Amino acid sequence: MRSKSLGRALISLTSLVTAVGPYKADWNETHVHNPAWPPHAKFHNGQTMSLGLALGATSLWQLWRRPTRAGLDAGAVLASLYWVTQISALAYPGSRAVDPPGTERFPQAKIAFPALAVTAVGYVLERRRLARG
Repeated sequence: MRSKSLGRALISLTSLVTAVGPYKADWNETHVHNPAWPPHAKFHNGQTMSLGLALGATSLWQLWRRPTRAGLDAGAVLASLYWVTQISALAYPGSRAVDPPGTERFPQAKIAFPALAVTAVGYVLERRRLARG
């Protein structure tokens, strides 16, 4: 049974943003095409973008292959990991959310916190739907 579900749709929205968002945000002159960035920084940026794509795609697969509690749990965790790790990156020594001369403290919060909230709401809705059978 692969019925439509608002909860899974909300988590899927986060999964799609997770998969596509890093490419939209970073495939430009400030990141991938930034001549001032050393090759190793570009390597890690590419790793992060690929990780977002992998997490988003795997989350969608878990959510929609079978509507089960295990699939829901895995899908929600996978949809959240990119955003949780993005927030945690600020805790590393010398880390900043933007390169100088940027002055914003954490512009990624505009996406990260809403993505986590949408995933949480979707999770609660889908848990309730699954419990009703």
